[in-house]
Amino acid sequence: MLINQNFKSVTEILKAFPDEQACMTHLETIRWDKTVVSPFNPYSKVYFCNNNKYRCKDSGKYFNVKTGTLFYNSKVNLQKWFIAIWLVTSEKKGITSIELSKDLKITQKTAWFMIQRIKKYITLQRKAKSTKSKSGAIDKIVVEKAIEEGKKLQLLDWLKLMKK
Repeated sequence: MLINQNFKSVTEILKAFPDEQACMTHLETIRWDKTVVSPFNPYSKVYFCNNNKYRCKDSGKYFNVKTGTLFYNSKVNLQKWFIAIWLVTSEKKGITSIELSKDLKITQKTAWFMIQRIKKYITLQRKAKSTKSKSGAIDKIVVEKAIEEGKKLQLLDWLKLMKK
């Protein structure tokens, strides 16, 4: 798997993630490794269904690897999300929604939405790092707020890997 891949160009990202399934598989490896965990009940048994979907036995709800992440409820394919994350995090001056919309062949409104989501996750990560108690543990309030907002801190690590 290409978890620690250091991308230097969009072409490299496209080679590493040629289709939606490659992206989904990569996310599943990062988020769950080999054990799928339900976002509704982490202790529940999980059933694999078709099309990268899972079902939580206890809640009866269906989910996939994008549930509870910055990719959730987005119609933009993961390949474009991966490229957007790389562009947003690798540009020193940042990238405008107009530039991103042209690069990804999406609307400016969609590009703006994607940039905002990516920046929220990055800000959340920085906030969690800077708010440490004397023992070195992350402040409980910050973690609770992150969970409350539906943000998954484990995917922030993935964002860092895409930046490299």
